[in-house]
Amino acid sequence: MKVLQLLIQRLLLLVVVLLIVSVLVFVIVNVLPGDVANAILGDLGTPAQVVALRRQMGLDRPLPARYVYWMLRLLHGDFGRSLQFDTPIGPMLFARFVNSAILGLITLVIAVPLAVLLGVIAGVRQGRLTDRLVSGLAVFGFSVAGYVIGLLLILVFSLWLPILPGSSMMGPNDNPLARPAALVLPVAVLVIGMQAYLSQITRAGMITAMDSAYVRTAILKGLPRWVVVLKHALPNVLLPTLSEIGMNFGYVLGGIVVVETLFSYAGLGQMMVDAIGHRDIPLVEASVLVIAVAYSLGNLLADTTSILLSPRLRT
Repeated sequence: MKVLQLLIQRLLLLVVVLLIVSVLVFVIVNVLPGDVANAILGDLGTPAQVVALRRQMGLDRPLPARYVYWMLRLLHGDFGRSLQFDTPIGPMLFARFVNSAILGLITLVIAVPLAVLLGVIAGVRQGRLTDRLVSGLAVFGFSVAGYVIGLLLILVFSLWLPILPGSSMMGPNDNPLARPAALVLPVAVLVIGMQAYLSQITRAGMITAMDSAYVRTAILKGLPRWVVVLKHALPNVLLPTLSEIGMNFGYVLGGIVVVETLFSYAGLGQMMVDAIGHRDIPLVEASVLVIAVAYSLGNLLADTTSILLSPRLRT
């Protein structure tokens, strides 16, 4: 019952957060300088045509009324129509989200085990060359922006050593898995950034665990070192690392925007950047809201897993 109450609290908090995000997104997008009707009609549009288009799009109504109308449509599964493409947003959003989800899931599958492995090695070999190399890689991932890492990888592996494509160049309905080589560099950029933080969290937890009384007791009993690390220290390290994975899910989604734009990958991030450039307000609102939902669900999943695995959190 206690676990169920905690999960319900997390779910209610998620709903409140998404409601606040929807308000902020709607207000920020709609108060940006410039007029959407003027942007659509261009220089050839007359003042009468601009007024007529604003009335047709509902831009002449008060902002609160437009927000309520937008939310009611969203609750009925209607994301509106794209001003740029004049097509329903829902199918476009789904196709792009699938592409971004594939990129993000591949990143998580590679980055999480790699970060845990590097963190464990660095923690066990604290102060040695291995630890310094892992920490140096983490500092590099922390301090260098994702697009700079991407440009460096393109320079090395696409220009100097032409073994990987420097651009994904795919259509929204194309299967990203049909060209695995085109995914290598985008995934590498995301993995480098994600492992930087997770590996250091794992390293810090491993150092604390190796200095604990129960681990020292296991060592004094003569147990092999790998048994001590895997069976006694690692289980106590994985829980805080698991909690951080939910937070890093937000990094993956944010990094996807940069990576997709840099590598011309037809995902949700690239579509959102393109929509901002064309002042496609309904498409921007829908894209940001979907990213916020995915980020919130990732955190909710990490919280739920931590609660189920940790007796202290359950009580």
